Amino acid sequence: MELHERLTTARPAPPPGRDDPFAEIKNRVHMAVIGDLGPQLFNVSMDPLALRDRVLVDIRRHLSDEQGISRDDRERLASAIADDALGHGPLERLLADDSISEIMVNGPYDIWIERHGRLFDTSVRFDDESHMRRIINKIVAEVGRRVDESSPMVDARLPDGSRVHIIIPPLSLSGPLITIRKFSKKRLSLEELIKIGTLNTESVEYLSRCVHAELNILISGGTGSGKTTLLNALSASIPDEDRIVTIEDAAELQLNQRHVLRLESRPKNIEGEGEVPIRELVRNSLRMRPDRIVVGEVRGAEALDMLQAMNTGHDGSLSTVHANSPRDALSRVETMVLMAGYDLPVRAIRQQVCSALDLIVHLERLEDGTRRVTAITEVQRMEAEVVTLQDLFRFKFEDKESDGRIIGRLCSTGLRPASVHKFEKRGITLPLSMFQTGLLQGNGTERPVL
Repeated sequence: MELHERLTTARPAPPPGRDDPFAEIKNRVHMAVIGDLGPQLFNVSMDPLALRDRVLVDIRRHLSDEQGISRDDRERLASAIADDALGHGPLERLLADDSISEIMVNGPYDIWIERHGRLFDTSVRFDDESHMRRIINKIVAEVGRRVDESSPMVDARLPDGSRVHIIIPPLSLSGPLITIRKFSKKRLSLEELIKIGTLNTESVEYLSRCVHAELNILISGGTGSGKTTLLNALSASIPDEDRIVTIEDAAELQLNQRHVLRLESRPKNIEGEGEVPIRELVRNSLRMRPDRIVVGEVRGAEALDMLQAMNTGHDGSLSTVHANSPRDALSRVETMVLMAGYDLPVRAIRQQVCSALDLIVHLERLEDGTRRVTAITEVQRMEAEVVTLQDLFRFKFEDKESDGRIIGRLCSTGLRPASVHKFEKRGITLPLSMFQTGLLQGNGTERPVL
């Protein structure tokens, strides 16, 4: 069945109650194992393999008392119960699959995955809603959070760094929902991004020089377009001697430099207190003598503090923002500055933006699921009331194959950046060969309509 047919075909409702004949046995043995081992299940100092072997021994002992179960079923049940007790139940094998980038649980009987940018249904199921609730409680308990009717929505992080969003009734009308954004254990380099078609050689050489020249770079794109992946790859070009402060809502960045200070925001606790927003971390990072400030994602009033940092000598900063185009990225930054609560004139905000930002790198996830850089845009001066943008590289669509795969490439517009003096100040050369392709029609410059 074609993907779009699978997405639009209605699925039959699951039968009421449990649909696993061994569900009652699994629940009974699971509770008995927890009662026997207790705190040992959460002993972080114990070797994980030794702990799993210890749990499996206890599970098999309890299953030996159960009648009418074949040997194969006993082993399958033992593995499933161990996953419940030590891991994340039926989600464990999905989490272990490195080819899966997203797991979407739409209730206990409907679990989908994203693989290579496409959605697929799975045969993975929870026993029932109570089984799913047990796994949810385990996930949030690991990070000291809770989820119940008084707090029915939570963001958490798994031990492997995967980001989890959970929402339960009464906010969800279709039962508990879990969305897990997985992150690759292997950090992609700029060379590997060339191999998979996200960037080309000329653009990588230019971006690497931009990082060395301490240009302030904003990476924009939609959800799941690869912004964090590109930010990780670009950060590898930061010199090892620089003191780097990273600020994130949920820790995702993987910087390998020696002098990295990692900060993470904190949500409110159960009493509704103790929140530390990203904005406060950005302000405090300025007192930590940073050479570079890397903000994982700008999504609120911290945009004002980030611009202030870029305009007060903290060059070479990197950040990401959700946007549909480079122009939209600037509009979003302007809107987020206004969220800070100050009644600033729009012109003053735009002057701050064009003074602070040097480059916008825009990514898109195309129809075939591939993630491509579609524009590398230089932020130039103000003209009247509008910030002028100039495309240095732009994605050129060439063809679409019968299987839906898009053929295209990132091409130079033939224009040289206006910020050459910033490279010269740092002793970095920009070869003309980077910008001589000129395969696009027109000059690639976006001019305001006045």
